[in-house]
Amino acid sequence: MKPELRQVLAQKILIGDGAMGTYLYQQGFPVGISYEELNLIQSEVVADVHRRYYEAGARLIETNTFSANREKLSKYGLEQEVEAINRAGVELARSSVGPDAYVVGAIGPIRAGMRKNVRTADVEDALREQILVLLDTQVDGLLLETFYDLEEMLIALRLIRQLSSIPVICQFATEGISTTHDGISLEDAFLRLKEEGADVIGFNCRTGPNGILRSLQGVAQLSDIPFSVFPNAGIPDYVDGRYSYAATPEYFAESALRFADLGARIIGGCCGTTPEHIAAMVKALQGYEPNRSEVYAAERAVVTEAAPQTSVREADVEPTLVDIVKQRHAVIVELDPPRDLDIGKFMEGTKALQDVHVDAITMADNSLAVTRMSNLALGMLVKEQHGARPLIHIACRDRNSIGTQSHLMGLHALGIDHVLAVTGDPARFGDLPGASSVYDMTSFEMIRMIKQLNEGIAFSGKPLKKKANFIVGAAFNPNVKYLDKAVQRLERKIESGADYIMTQPVYDPKLIERIHEATKHLDVPVFIGIMPLASGRNAEYLHNEVPGIQLSDEVRARMTGLEGEAGRKEGVAIAKELLDAAMPLFNGIYFMTPFLFYDMSVQLTQYVWQKAERRELLLSPLLK
Repeated sequence: MKPELRQVLAQKILIGDGAMGTYLYQQGFPVGISYEELNLIQSEVVADVHRRYYEAGARLIETNTFSANREKLSKYGLEQEVEAINRAGVELARSSVGPDAYVVGAIGPIRAGMRKNVRTADVEDALREQILVLLDTQVDGLLLETFYDLEEMLIALRLIRQLSSIPVICQFATEGISTTHDGISLEDAFLRLKEEGADVIGFNCRTGPNGILRSLQGVAQLSDIPFSVFPNAGIPDYVDGRYSYAATPEYFAESALRFADLGARIIGGCCGTTPEHIAAMVKALQGYEPNRSEVYAAERAVVTEAAPQTSVREADVEPTLVDIVKQRHAVIVELDPPRDLDIGKFMEGTKALQDVHVDAITMADNSLAVTRMSNLALGMLVKEQHGARPLIHIACRDRNSIGTQSHLMGLHALGIDHVLAVTGDPARFGDLPGASSVYDMTSFEMIRMIKQLNEGIAFSGKPLKKKANFIVGAAFNPNVKYLDKAVQRLERKIESGADYIMTQPVYDPKLIERIHEATKHLDVPVFIGIMPLASGRNAEYLHNEVPGIQLSDEVRARMTGLEGEAGRKEGVAIAKELLDAAMPLFNGIYFMTPFLFYDMSVQLTQYVWQKAERRELLLSPLLK
């Protein structure tokens, strides 16, 4: 019988296998299918991949079960096949290799560095189901690989340790940085995992040997922890509709020696690697002895990142909206960016509103999925030409994680630090229905990630050298049947890091009172949304066709048949009545300007200041 996995790792280096998914792709299986389902429907193909890696010299073989959990399989309608796919994965690996090979059950993350609205309880349930199946097979250990966050890794590890003492290998996805995706230093993360019962800790995926080498250097001083490394074969290239990887087997052979000298006890390959890469590493490590040269000693040195510097925000001199609204009434006015290239009326409106001392001009991000001018560009013009504070909406719909972080970094560079994170209306309902809705993250995730930038940590976990200083708002729709449930959702946004709340427009004084009662326990300010109606047709459109907006029967009756100046006059009158109800309860007022009729918002802003001044005069004797 072969020695137990822990015992063999104390004696020698084990060569792991290489990629499964990308290797199957190279053999003609397309992207977008469940490679794990092949365990059931084309088992001979999976078995052949295992056999090739074994024949190349790999003695640690991963099962083809990386995404074989309920959450991931549900994408293909396979959520009922968790047990069958995992059992078949172990049987295929075991039967395809010799008795001297160690078969480990591969388990991937559920969230993969993104929240995706998967509740922790659901993550636990999905991981537990897969873990229980794998533990009931003839695996020599379990491999938790390509985990981005320490939090999710700990969930999986603790579940295993509650059930078994089986050897566990824990691997983070890394790109050569010194922290996990959730901002924990790698050294701290490794120590936590060791305390919780991990036997081997290391890295795989996201980068090639160079990036993983950098990350490994940062933890090399933890000499009592066996390391594992499974790098990609470099960065993939996409040519003529096909993906390919550049790193050669010879390069992997050289890298294997460097990994071994830094304490790696398991060395294999991830995306893009083939049996040829594995064979080259096996050959390079035959008769291996640690290299103690000065070069490798230098590589062991811990590379420390400078602590991110706190940026100097204008708010060190000028208070933020949150500071202001806690002291007095504050007014935010929304102006729609133009749908064409003429910004004349928009800039006129900005000046008029700045002249009546609004506290911020806010600009939506292609609202209703209709293409408009960049609010980032307009925000800078508003700031430079009129000295107004821009508040920029950022929709999840239009940018992936790369574009969103890039956008935010640009805002930071321009000194624009007030933002509102919104989901965004689906693209198919806008003026370009063929456009894709990205939704790479939810508004909850975006809030959390923006606040992570404030800690000086990028979405990827990389240090940013400086800390951002964003004040992050969240949207709230109170025009719903069950207000308490909407408030519960809002509380989750606050838990994610929201600093203030902006509501959809409200047209009922009684609803304003209900909102106050439902939100008065919150420790962040709420800006009540009021959008003056421009006409009877405008009122009917908003009530019947725009999601998140609901008018009372009384308001609709008052606006019926009114157009032009008469409609706008009545719309302002209704809005003033709403202000009468809102101002005693909320300091934050959020006006939405219809059709760039900015004079309506000017009138309403002046009304707020008049009422606020009268209120202060009335209260002043009581405060003495």
